[in-house]
Amino acid sequence: MKAKKQQARESHVVCHQKFQARIQTAEDSMQAQHLIIEALVEEKDSLLQTIQGVQEDNDALAPFDDEWEEEPEEHPEEEEIEDIPKGEER
Repeated sequence: MKAKKQQARESHVVCHQKFQARIQTAEDSMQAQHLIIEALVEEKDSLLQTIQGVQEDNDALAPFDDEWEEEPEEHPEEEEIEDIPKGEER
């Protein structure tokens, strides 16, 4: 009986250690992703400043405001189907 309890305890400890290792791996991954996101945000800000500088140098009419204007999609007019009354031929 004592041996079974000891074995169960050891199994529990091993399982707990594996679980803690998985948690640490996930936390490390999240930290790395956070650092990548911060770097991308800084790069975006730098690019926006560069774009604004170029626009100012070229006397652009409107400064770049970090908002993308969406152009309306062009929809070709749908062809209308002409109703042809029954009995009439063309």
